[in-house]
Amino acid sequence: MALDTDAVRQIAHLARVRVPEADLEVLAGELSNILTWVEQLNDVATEDVPAMTSAVAVSLPMREDKVNEGDHEDAILANAPDRVRDFFAVPKVVD
Repeated sequence: MALDTDAVRQIAHLARVRVPEADLEVLAGELSNILTWVEQLNDVATEDVPAMTSAVAVSLPMREDKVNEGDHEDAILANAPDRVRDFFAVPKVVD
């Protein structure tokens, strides 16, 4: 897949990355090469490959699921800069 400078300019804008005009042509070529390499992965036969979460067989140690030292809301919230009832109050960060 070949990218032109307009596509690279748009990608940079969406990614909030400042790219000088002089670098757009070079970056377009590099990104096109990367996309061509990624497209080659479509030719790899993966139908009979089982899904996995790790390349090494790993089993995680299990611990007993038990309640320990609960019911300390007041002690936990004592250091909170702001609280609402039994919850930490934090400033809104998303509109």
